[in-house]
Amino acid sequence: MSARLRLFSWIVVWITFFLTILGSSEIALAQTRDPNSISDDEVNAIAKYLYCPVCENVPLDVCGTQACEQWRQVVRQKLAEGWNEAQIRQYFAEQYGDRALATPPPRGINWLMYIVPPVAILLGVWMLVQAFRSWKRPPATAAPLQPESLSPEVLKRIEEELRQR
Repeated sequence: MSARLRLFSWIVVWITFFLTILGSSEIALAQTRDPNSISDDEVNAIAKYLYCPVCENVPLDVCGTQACEQWRQVVRQKLAEGWNEAQIRQYFAEQYGDRALATPPPRGINWLMYIVPPVAILLGVWMLVQAFRSWKRPPATAAPLQPESLSPEVLKRIEEELRQR
């Protein structure tokens, strides 16, 4: 039993060793990447989720201002340093606020953006269902009047009006 345990321990140690080597080499490769080797498509894939803090409602990937070009270069530099998309978006949110993000984080009053539309849709569906149900019901008709329920004076008046026509 102890031989199996020793064998299992050695396998775990070797797997950990190889994963550590592979992980550190990927990090080293990502950190030494040349900014010129990063394509515009890679930059724009991240920039489309960022908004220009200078221009109103213009994504960073299509904005033509000099400031946006500089911000795209910042994205390129951060990619060259090995940053991922989430880190870059967090960086821009810290620098320029949540308005720089295409999708604001669900905190504070931003929660309303995530809650109100589904509630409004459910309310609209409920209203439609209620309308369809009311359209399917036959309209309520008044029960015809029975001559026995009318007084003799009213019956006499109705008969006179019918004769006049």
